[in-house]
Amino acid sequence: MKDAIDSFPAERPVEAEGFANRKLIRPSLNHNDHHHAQPSIVERRDRPERNDRNERNDRNDRGGSGRKAAPPEQTNAENFYYQKQMQSKTPMVIVLRDGEEIRGTIEWYDKTCLKVNRNSQPNLMIYKPSIKYMYKEGENSRK
Repeated sequence: MKDAIDSFPAERPVEAEGFANRKLIRPSLNHNDHHHAQPSIVERRDRPERNDRNERNDRNDRGGSGRKAAPPEQTNAENFYYQKQMQSKTPMVIVLRDGEEIRGTIEWYDKTCLKVNRNSQPNLMIYKPSIKYMYKEGENSRK
C-alpha cells in the first residue's frame, strides 16, 4: 500500500528556459490499479469531519458552504430605547390594545412589564403584550 502513495520526480532534460527549474512530480501507480482488482481501502483524513465544518461555519459568516450565520435572537434595541427614555425622563404616551392612552414616564421595565409613573394619578405596571404602541408625548400620534 505504501508504494501507491509514494511519488518520484519525473526525469526530463534540463532546458535553458526562462522559467525556474521545476520538477514534475508523478505518483507511482500500483499495478493492481490498472487491472481494477480489489480496490485498496484508503482512509481520508484530509477532510474535516461534518461537525468541525459546521463549527467553522458558525465562526465565519461565509464558511465553506456559502451560508451566512443566522442573525442574533435579540438585538437589544427595545432595551436601549427604554433606557434612553428612562434616563431622560421623557413624557410618554402608551396606547393600549383597547385604545386607552396612558401618559407618564417610564420608571423601570423588565422582560414582561413596564412601570409608568404618572403625576396626578396612581402609577401603573403595564403588561407589555397589552401595549399597541407608544410615542413621546410631544410628537404626533401614529394612529
